Amino acid sequence: MPEAPPDGEAALHVESLDVAYGRALSALRSVSLTVPPGGVVALLGANGAGKTTLLRAVSGTLRLHRGAVTAGRVRYGDTVLDGQDPVAAVRAGVVQVPEGRRVFAGLSVEENLRAGGLGLGRRAPAQVKEARDRVFTLFPRLAERTRQAAGLLSGGEQQMLAIGRALMAAPRLLLLDEPSLGLAPRMVDRIAEVIREINAQGTAVLLVEQNAGMALSLADHAYVLEVGEVGLSGPADELARTDAVRRLYLGETATEGQGAA
Repeated sequence: MPEAPPDGEAALHVESLDVAYGRALSALRSVSLTVPPGGVVALLGANGAGKTTLLRAVSGTLRLHRGAVTAGRVRYGDTVLDGQDPVAAVRAGVVQVPEGRRVFAGLSVEENLRAGGLGLGRRAPAQVKEARDRVFTLFPRLAERTRQAAGLLSGGEQQMLAIGRALMAAPRLLLLDEPSLGLAPRMVDRIAEVIREINAQGTAVLLVEQNAGMALSLADHAYVLEVGEVGLSGPADELARTDAVRRLYLGETATEGQGAA
């Protein structure tokens, strides 16, 4: 059993987790993973490997997709998250940015941001303003479009809004599911910069990302899921040098890998 984190800090511990959808489909088997306080951990794997399922198990959204934890434990600090609902996760300091942005298209940018803090209940106006100011500092473009409908934003702007909405809940652990998906290279670079800045401000990050090069450049540690099980794990820079990760996730051939060594 992992040691409890020091007072005032919290680590995410996923311990021997099994998840199933219905009675037949096993999505995760004996998955263990740790995100230390203030760390960045990347989760890699092919489509269908179980990456999004793991985030759902942590954020409390698994039951919304008819999934269930059948064994194991998810803890954030002293809080047990498995079996809890999304509001409990948010109040514990864990917030997910879902794949595909999922902004409220008919609401304005400002209304989307306000929705991000609703799970925390009533907060002092100064706290809300501080959170909003943080978002607008990270994403000045959103400050210019506060009254614009979210559905009229570009894909990159919607991704900014999705991250900003999550930050309105002042998370200590941010779960990011494919933040670069469908974005132009220049916007991917911008999103990577923002993730670095969010982490530098003290927020831990669990990053699911098909762009393995970006994910490994941001992460301290990485895990590779293979059909619902952890196939590889270790320091991100070490995994980036392994033949398997180079070949399967970084698009390098064996010859290219030898040349780069």
